[in-house]
Parts: sequence; C-alpha cells; structure tokens
Amino acid sequence: MNGVKPMARKPAKNAKAIVNPAAGGHSIYREWPSLSKHLLEQGLLFDYVYTEGTGHATELAREAANSEYDYIIAVGGDGTVNEIVNGILSSTGPHNNVLGIVSAGTTCSFARSIGIPLDPINSCKLLTSKNTISIDVGLVEYKCGNERLRRFFVNEADVGFGATVVEASNLMHNYFGRKINYLPHILGGIGALFSYKNKRIAISVDEKAEEICVCTMLVIANGTYFGGGMRVAPYAKPDDGLLDMILFGDMGKSEMMKVWSMTYNGRHISNKKVRLRQIKNLSIQSNERVLVEADGELIGEGPASFSVLPSALRIVI
Repeated sequence: MNGVKPMARKPAKNAKAIVNPAAGGHSIYREWPSLSKHLLEQGLLFDYVYTEGTGHATELAREAANSEYDYIIAVGGDGTVNEIVNGILSSTGPHNNVLGIVSAGTTCSFARSIGIPLDPINSCKLLTSKNTISIDVGLVEYKCGNERLRRFFVNEADVGFGATVVEASNLMHNYFGRKINYLPHILGGIGALFSYKNKRIAISVDEKAEEICVCTMLVIANGTYFGGGMRVAPYAKPDDGLLDMILFGDMGKSEMMKVWSMTYNGRHISNKKVRLRQIKNLSIQSNERVLVEADGELIGEGPASFSVLPSALRIVI
C-alpha cells in the first residue's frame, strides 16, 4: 500500500479467529475447515469461534481483547471486520491487539484498500507475517431510533444514496456463494437509483460555519475502495491522520449513472459536481430522513458527525 510503512512485530502467541459462517453468501461455512487446516500447516496456533448473528463478532472480539489474546483474526467481509474492530476498540484493555484479516466476504473493500488479497487462501498466507501497519479509524455518531450511538469504521461511511443502496440490498438474501452473492448489491443499487431523491443537508467541516447544499451522496473515506472495486476515494490514505470527504452534488438519475461508472477508475473526481476535501471532523443535519452506513452496514440515520482517530489500530499485512 503506497505511503504506509510496515513495522516488524513478534509472532503472536495467543491468536483468536472469529469466523462469520454466513460470509460470502455462506461460502465460508463450507471453506473454513480447509482454511483452518491451511493455517495450522503454516504454523499459526489459534483458537476459533463462529459468530451467531449480527453484533456477535463485536461481543467476541471485546471478550478476546479483554483476555489473553494479542492477535485477533477476522474471517469474513467488511461487516465482520467492522464488528471486530468495534469490539477491540470498545474493550477495557489498552487496545494493543493486532488484527488479521481473512478475506471471506462478498466485496472485501477494506482488504482491497490496504492491499490484502481478496481471496481466503492468499489472505491466509499473510497471517503469519511479522509486519504490521498502524491505521487511522473513523468514528461516526448517529441516531438509531431515539438513541444517539457511536460506531467505529475502518474503510468508509456514507450518507444518502450509498446507504440507501445498502438498505435495499439487505432485503435481498443470497446463499449461493460470494460471486453470485454480489448480485443483490447490483439489483439493490438499480432499485435505489430510480426511487432515491437527493437530500438537502447542512454540513459543518472542521468546526467551521455550516454550508447548505443538495447532494446525492456524501462519502467519508479512510480507505480507497467502495463496493465492488469502485475507487470512490482515490487519494485516501489510512495512515495520514485525515479522512477524505467526497461530496456528490445535486445530480439527476442519468448523470449519476454516468458519474457512478467513472468511480471504478477514480475519474469521477474531475466532475464539476464532485468535491473532494481532506478533513478531521464533519457534522451533517437535515430536515429530511437521511440514512447512514459504515463499512457496508446500515447503522441508522442523521443527524450525524464523523471524526478521525489517528493510528488507532494495528493490522497484519
């Protein structure tokens, strides 16, 4: 990964793998026995546990971080990684745990952003590496029902259209493996595009005066990639102490489709209705219902605020 300097670490003595059997359209349920054998053959000694539903990986990671485990391995996609990061950073320990990732989800955007291979076997090969990087972590505060909640994110969060796509794709389940499992994301995106209405929001960046604008989507990125390989934040670096804000302005449906296709090579940044800015914190408010997602998981709605925690997490590369 460009600009990130790896650091050597001692081999982990106490490793815990947290496995999401539903990851990748339930592919990992079938693949984990052979993957775990492969890890043992590489000399990695570890315990493992299966998650049992939404939020369980956070509980398991918090327990592992509060006990003797200094190395916690996420076996799953972006949602699993997000839950485990939230467990580590909400633990009562010193947060010195090292995170390893087995890319077992449908898109694995965060793994792609930090240069981890996107298939389980090759990502497993990195887990015995002695090199780690320290990355920044984003923090979003948002509304869920009548509560104000906080959640960490490692790759991206967004407000508006992207969160609406996540909401739509969540309604379409698939159990046929990670390749076919990407179909609900595509269908959800198409459906959301035709029903979505741009939002009028008030934005305050780095505690400066509010700006009122109409936008299609607002992305707050720590990593480069989004969804299935879109370079939505082409200049984002997860270790620079900053987040990249990408604002997609007031676009019509056909214009948004054209700009969306440009995200795969990062050319959307040149569009006059797309704004890029590096920030440390940001808050948004709206009189309309505005959905919020983080690392591909729908978490709630606005008003919301976003901030960066520099060098908050160590990851094996």
